[in-house]
Amino acid sequence: MAEFKETVTTSQDEGIDATGAQVQQETRRVDTKVSADGKSTAANGVWYVVGFIEIMLAFRFIMKLLGANPSSGFVNFIYSLTNILTAPFDNIFGVARTTTGNVQSVFEPSILVAAAVYALLGWGIVKLLNINRTT
Repeated sequence: MAEFKETVTTSQDEGIDATGAQVQQETRRVDTKVSADGKSTAANGVWYVVGFIEIMLAFRFIMKLLGANPSSGFVNFIYSLTNILTAPFDNIFGVARTTTGNVQSVFEPSILVAAAVYALLGWGIVKLLNINRTT
């Protein structure tokens, strides 16, 4: 839940208008500050981490499928970063390989399984954080 803090500032001015009549003006200003509680901040952090993992796994899946050159710096970085994330799922399914010229395309369904498992894990953690929260 978000925490709200309101500050009300009231000011009064007196003066004379163009017709010579005395007028009073009251100005009321309400400032509202919204801040997230600890559980919301933690839940957002979990979703940011899960989102980063999902994006990295999507990059890996697309690069493997399109036969990206593993000796390229960026491709090597993505593969080395995601190796630890896909390692628990590597032997679940067989790997389909296709070679066309110098390009070897690889279909790894284990990457899709890893993405689904990490998304479910993140969802479960967020649900646990919000277990005693009222809406």
